[in-house]
Amino acid sequence: MKRRRRRIVGAVTGSLAASRSLLLGRYDDHGRLQYTGRTTTLTRTASSTLAGLLTPARRDHPWTGWSFSAGWGSRETLNVTLVEPELVVEVGIDVARNASGRWRHPARLHRARPDLSPADVPRWPTPPH
Repeated sequence: MKRRRRRIVGAVTGSLAASRSLLLGRYDDHGRLQYTGRTTTLTRTASSTLAGLLTPARRDHPWTGWSFSAGWGSRETLNVTLVEPELVVEVGIDVARNASGRWRHPARLHRARPDLSPADVPRWPTPPH
């Protein structure tokens, strides 16, 4: 089953000028940007459009020092460029998730949503104690 979701872009693979995929997240109830998954490879048109909407990360990016797996069960890490978590995108996702709530499959980018702010993205649910 596929669903559309809004997420915040926190990083890209490739460069800001030529992004290959987006690493996405949403904030939790404590204000931390949690990684939810990444997109499939972007088209050249989408990459060009996003280049004008993404801003290089400042020093206090919430994902500084993180590493991201290249694939499900892979030990290879992605080479990512962190961006300011300001841009919201709409993606199509498969509902399958791993135990931590991250998407098991890459999301398909539908469109950038510069009309929305990160506050418009639903928060990551806090697990019950």
